[in-house]
Order: sequence, then C-alpha cells, then structure tokens
Amino acid sequence: MGFKEELRDFVREIGVGDFNDWDLLERALTHKSYAVERGHPMENNQKLEFLGDSVLGMVVSEYLYKRYSKYDEGELSKFKAIAVSERVLSEKARKIGLGRYIRLGKGEEHTGGRSRASILADTMEALIGAIYLDKGLDAVRSFIIQLLADEIDRMERDEYERDYKTALQELTQKRYKVIPVYETVGQYGPDHDRTFEVVVRIKGVIVGRGIGGSKRRAEQAAAKEALERIASWQVI
Repeated sequence: MGFKEELRDFVREIGVGDFNDWDLLERALTHKSYAVERGHPMENNQKLEFLGDSVLGMVVSEYLYKRYSKYDEGELSKFKAIAVSERVLSEKARKIGLGRYIRLGKGEEHTGGRSRASILADTMEALIGAIYLDKGLDAVRSFIIQLLADEIDRMERDEYERDYKTALQELTQKRYKVIPVYETVGQYGPDHDRTFEVVVRIKGVIVGRGIGGSKRRAEQAAAKEALERIASWQVI
C-alpha cells in the first residue's frame, strides 16, 4: 500500500473523509527536517501549523463560550489554554496514530522525533489547518470538538487542579515563546498573618497582579488576571 493509500485510510478513520487536495494533506505532515534534507526547505508544514493554531483557538473558544457560559473569562481562558496545550495535543495525536504518518528527516527520525510531544502537537495543528483549507469551517469544527470535547468536559468536572500558573505558562510559551516572570512587590502585616502582593510580567510587561496570604496564592491570582487580560487582548 502506498503512502497516499495509507493516508486515505487514516483520514477516514479519524472521521475527516477523503481530501480534495491530497498534496495539502502531505504538506501538513511534512516536518521541516524532511523538506530541508530534500532541498525544499519551504515545503514544510510550518505555515499550516500557524493557520491551524488560530483555527484551533477560535473553535475551542466558541465551544467554551456556548457550552460553559456560567464560567467567567478567567476560567474559560484556563480551560482553553489546557485544551490547546502541547501536552493535550500530543496525547490526542498519539491516540489517533498521527506520528506514523509524519514525514521526518533522518536525524529527527533517529532521535525519536516521531514520538516527540512538540512535533506531534505542531503536526496536529498543521493537520487542523489543512482540514480547514480543504473542507471548511464546519468540517474542522467537527474534527476538533470530537478530538477535544472529552478533555474539556474533564476540566469542567474539576478533574484538573485549577492551576492558573501552569495554564499561563503553557499559553505564553506557545504564543510568545517565553515564560512568565513573577515578582513579589509587597509584603504586609505581621509574620503570623502576612499578605503578599505579586506581579507577573511577560516580555517585561506587567500583565497581572495578585494578592494572597502566601506567595503561591498571590502568584495564582496574578496568573488568573493575566489570563483574563490576554484573552481580551488588553496587553501585548
């Protein structure tokens, strides 16, 4: 069975159906290492990954907005950050067997790239971008919700610890390629009843401020505010 025949079986198994443009699907599965080795460095999946990231974020945001309207913006931002995180996307990629179809360069192949979380997550986003271009918004929405709805429902049932710091770090690493920096800017009250004030910066810009009875609680409050502000495009 040739590669295209294998791809046809794969996309049918994941509920997408036949592609109109099979070259587009192959591009979505082509890691930059594969393209570079063959002398065509631009013929990789990075642009589709860029598109897929945006489509994924929009679909998940829409789903959360409609289904979980009882939650505030901070909670929804946290749910979204987890749902589109590298960890979740790579887990889902493994579940559907995506790694088997990624076209990798020899170096990446020999160093375990086919099972690397970053490559799997990036390829999943590229696949989403390809589905969107080939089949439209309704089809890609159906694929994404089928893929992630159970994960989102787990969050809603509080099976995830409400850890705003982790959610913020995953979001900023993905979007800005940096990690948040926390700074304690104030300590108030007696030793037995301290109150801490913390700010969190991204690329030097203060994006959140929190107050709590411990540094940990103050940092969580700052991260929660940062998630809310980033979600509403008020900063960076």
